[in-house]
Amino acid sequence: MTVMKLSWRSIIPRCSKGMENEKPEEPEPKKEDSKRGSFGRLAMLELSYPGSMLSEDLSISLAGSNLNVFTLEELKVITQCFSSANFLGEGGFGPVHKGFIDDKLRPGLEAQPVAVKLLDLEGCQGHREWLTEVVFLAQLSHPHLVKLIGYCCEEEHRLLVYEYMPRRSLENQLFRKYSVPLPWSTRMKIAFGAAKGLAYLHDAEKPVIYRDFKASNILLDSDYTAKLSDFGLAKDGPEGDKSHVSTRVMGTQGYAAPEYIMTGHLTAMSDVYSFGVVLLELLTGRRSLDKSRSPREQNLVEWARPMLNEPRRLGRIMDPKLEGQYSETGARKAAALAYQCISQRPKQRPKMSEVVKILEPLLNYEDTSVGTFVYTVPTQSGLPPKENNDTKEREPNPELNKENGHHHHHHHHHRQRNHRTRHGHSHRSKSSSMSSVHSENDALKQNTENGSNSPMHHKSREEHNVE
Repeated sequence: MTVMKLSWRSIIPRCSKGMENEKPEEPEPKKEDSKRGSFGRLAMLELSYPGSMLSEDLSISLAGSNLNVFTLEELKVITQCFSSANFLGEGGFGPVHKGFIDDKLRPGLEAQPVAVKLLDLEGCQGHREWLTEVVFLAQLSHPHLVKLIGYCCEEEHRLLVYEYMPRRSLENQLFRKYSVPLPWSTRMKIAFGAAKGLAYLHDAEKPVIYRDFKASNILLDSDYTAKLSDFGLAKDGPEGDKSHVSTRVMGTQGYAAPEYIMTGHLTAMSDVYSFGVVLLELLTGRRSLDKSRSPREQNLVEWARPMLNEPRRLGRIMDPKLEGQYSETGARKAAALAYQCISQRPKQRPKMSEVVKILEPLLNYEDTSVGTFVYTVPTQSGLPPKENNDTKEREPNPELNKENGHHHHHHHHHRQRNHRTRHGHSHRSKSSSMSSVHSENDALKQNTENGSNSPMHHKSREEHNVE
């Protein structure tokens, strides 16, 4: 049978013509065991494409999965004819549009926003990947996996309808320019949620290897709950005495495990390596591969690995957008975990269930400053009187009351000094605030160099006052 391939763009102009395709009758659902496990995943993947009976066979095979079978006309209504105003983005699979299902579309179908993904047959992925996604998400359900609401398999058209994730992907949140940086606690929440999603797949009754774990496949809801999406490359795990699944190498450069790239032997530990790379991205704010950087820093794993287990060097790789506002203990433990996950030896990597246990306590660390801020008040004039209450551990200055009479003069002097600070020392390292002050002149210099422009300055004073 000759199949004519059409790209997704070819259906957009046809919206205005009002395609006269009647909604096919849906076969009566067959009663099946809800725990059918692998109800024939391999058999499903062998279905011919497009095959005149594919849509009907798919509906029968997925009966009882609670997936809705949409028509192309219904999805045009949902997306306002795939309007460019509803366009969310495009990946290897094809374009994604936002849509809305109202309660009038179909009885019993909940009104809700959705994301509609349309397979571009000229793209990187094809019918087989589309079918794989339908089959896996029809069987798998977990709070940290994106929910598949339904699909459309009509003639050459292949579409998937998901729950809408308002904050889009981790890649979008972490690397988008001019965006508000993700706080440390949010990063750990995302890592924890994604880890739980992977652990669920690996520990399922019939284990699943995700094979394409990366920042762009981690979607975020309004509360930054992470959910794994895009199961087009997922594979059933090894069965019986087998230790791996042999397959052609698929995935994304920079995230794929080295042993998988070299041999094609796929195991759950391949996913663990990929998780380690994403955890590194969360720690550093850098992409797994970045050709715009110097050759030594283009590969994130190679660049960061030597510093992950050295607390004194860890600060060098932490995301500067965090401005030092992260848990030092939490960062150290997260870095050690990342180091384990990206081990060159798969057997030395932890299982995802162990990763979850390590990450869970990191959600509760509240010490969001690095080190201890040391502030010493000089004994000579030059500081406003309000600085007098910044610390409890200092000797009283008997000359302070006399200086109050010249407050205006000293305030003018202080303002001049701050002017010089902003223009002459704004790029000095915050680590200077950790050194001891041994003389009055050094103390003045120390205070000037750690002026109010430092992102740690106000936070550290507040914490000291609380104590």
